[in-house]
Amino acid sequence: MQRVKLDDIDRRILHDLQENGRITNVELASNAGISAPPCLRRVRALEESGYIEGYHAQLHSESLGFSVTVFAMVGLHSQAEVDLNAFQDKVQEWPLVRECYMLAGENDFILKVVAKDWDAYQQFLTHELTATPNVEHVKTSLGIRASKYLPGVPVHLDDKKVP
Repeated sequence: MQRVKLDDIDRRILHDLQENGRITNVELASNAGISAPPCLRRVRALEESGYIEGYHAQLHSESLGFSVTVFAMVGLHSQAEVDLNAFQDKVQEWPLVRECYMLAGENDFILKVVAKDWDAYQQFLTHELTATPNVEHVKTSLGIRASKYLPGVPVHLDDKKVP
């Protein structure tokens, strides 16, 4: 995967797509100050070079019945690469786990888990997570509310060109 050297137009495209994945190519091109065909070529090049990993809709979890968000800090007995990989592979099987990060420090992983209710989380915790080989401990924190959610990264734009 060859990386494209980003210029101001590419950064504008990345910024706008991250803010609104449903933006039309015509709007995207207009914001970037170019015509639609080269804009589409740039988007394809950014996708092929790995700057754009995908597109998705952001869903409202509570509307879909997922009213509980838990952050589970997981410690493993062994941190050998094979054991870390085995745990990460197991995490891929759990649909309630929406995010997983390997950590440096007291805990080995943090999982973001969504569940319909506290009982559903408890079921997952006792029958799946703590039953997994190599799991030494799990410390959980219940999310009360999210005050900020910005997926992606802060794409820096030339201050003179930001609307």
